Amino acid sequence: MNRVPLPADITLGKSYEYGLDVNLGSFAVPQWQSCRRISGWAPTFPKVTNDVQSYDDQGAPNEDVTGRGFAGAFTIQANRSLTSGLYLPEIEALLNASRAKAEAAVLDVRFYHKPAIGTPHPTDAGRALVTVEITRQNTGNAENEVFAVTLTGKGEYTPIANPWTGWGSTAPTIIGITPADAGSGDLVTITGSGFLTATAVTFDTLPAEFVPANDGSIIAQLPTDTAGTVPVVITNPAGSSVAFSYERGA
Repeated sequence: MNRVPLPADITLGKSYEYGLDVNLGSFAVPQWQSCRRISGWAPTFPKVTNDVQSYDDQGAPNEDVTGRGFAGAFTIQANRSLTSGLYLPEIEALLNASRAKAEAAVLDVRFYHKPAIGTPHPTDAGRALVTVEITRQNTGNAENEVFAVTLTGKGEYTPIANPWTGWGSTAPTIIGITPADAGSGDLVTITGSGFLTATAVTFDTLPAEFVPANDGSIIAQLPTDTAGTVPVVITNPAGSSVAFSYERGA
């Protein structure tokens, strides 16, 4: 039997060609942080049904699908900063949600197709509000720390345009600066993501001397300036972070 040839631009999809982001900002002004080093991404869309069986079905089941939920599961390597002791910001967000109550337990996420080559599927993407459960997957004496994560949707997911723009670095995200009220010449630690390839750090548009400790942490020296609330921006080859407000001293 002859095999029917496929068109030249057809390729077989890969299991790893999906991405997941968590929102570190607000729902209205999101700051999306990719979940790095994940495996086994398994989204599901459980159905909600209503029994519409009648005599005409002659005893056979007949149910309409009246809604769709959202759920997902994956594993993620538990990388953490040697400087701060914190996990990467996306892991911190997952852990915080898994240990919180009420609205603090709800996390905003998005998922999307991200192919190794070719064009991403334009509509294979969505945004959902979820609650989180986390367990430590590896608990042996000489294993890497890995978390098994389960997401349970609150309501339906929202289809979105696929945000994937290709492999490579992403613009930095700032989630915190310590200590507060540092003054001119003092050192501060900036935490977030996308810092390893940083090309500039500015406080109120003034350039600062800096050294990336790792992808999630930068040590910066405050430039000379007056006290007050200043915007802090980090730039790498992929772009600039959303300005982070920092209350500095003189």
